[in-house]
Amino acid sequence: MPIDQSLVGRRFPPTPPYAVSEDKIRAFVAATGGTYDGGPAPATFPIVVAFQAMNDFLEAEQVDLFRIVHGEQRFSYERAIDPGDVLTATLTVASLRQIGGADIVGTTSVITDEAGAEVCTGTATIVHRGEA
Repeated sequence: MPIDQSLVGRRFPPTPPYAVSEDKIRAFVAATGGTYDGGPAPATFPIVVAFQAMNDFLEAEQVDLFRIVHGEQRFSYERAIDPGDVLTATLTVASLRQIGGADIVGTTSVITDEAGAEVCTGTATIVHRGEA
């Protein structure tokens, strides 16, 4: 079933707070094949919070994860992510179009710190494969 066009512009509730620690950064970096010697998180680290927001959206809309292909991901930063930050992500469906039986969904996740200040914005494109 196609994703409903009325979702464009809809903002979903923020994710639960995610406490950033050196251990969490180190585990993320190790999982991506690197090493971490302290300091700010790598540029791709906010995917941890953005992915939670995406999963919450998919679950709320009952979109099957096995029908999803991740098309693109970008982050635009206001500042670096440091150990001690507590982050949340709020996802908005920015665009939706249907092509060849697939839904192309554009999302924007604004990632904020505990004070509510914007840390970065993640934009993602996912392709939802139709049932046919």
